[in-house]
Amino acid sequence: MGWRKDMDQPIAFALLPLTPSPETPMSTKAVFHQTLATLTEQIAGRPLDAALADWLNQAHGPESDLYQCLMEACVVGVREGWLCEREGGGIRYGRVFKPEDALHRFSVDVVDMQDLAGPHHSHPGGEIDLIMPLTQGATFDGHPAGWCVYPPGSAHHPTVAQGRALVLYLLPEGQIHFTR
Repeated sequence: MGWRKDMDQPIAFALLPLTPSPETPMSTKAVFHQTLATLTEQIAGRPLDAALADWLNQAHGPESDLYQCLMEACVVGVREGWLCEREGGGIRYGRVFKPEDALHRFSVDVVDMQDLAGPHHSHPGGEIDLIMPLTQGATFDGHPAGWCVYPPGSAHHPTVAQGRALVLYLLPEGQIHFTR
């Protein structure tokens, strides 16, 4: 369950099985989009800061249904080829959804990294990262499984250490600037 930002009452996520079957006609990608739309509704308009990271980890941390649903969708998406369809510098990556109203103007990207630092970039509007280790103990910028949030104007070399991880990132209006 998640928590509405404007209420103290939980809202349930409509989690559908991610394995296609006659009973679940929606594709994994459609379920992924629907789940992200529900999540981004909860975070739209909130400051991208440490308080948001704390809230995300409390409400949607690694033991939550939402985290498990998103991780399963990402693993399936990589396997099926609709996530991380590009590769460069040892990193598989791709933008799965451009900013749109249904996603509250966030873009959605996923990277697959193992023991390396990616290209330096900045986040004009900030960045929200969901860290999904594929190797037990893998970290992203020193963070274990869960969420981290970078404020507007921040910059970094995204780094996965101690194994392999998928990282889903939400960017307000899709804004990211790579250093050349």
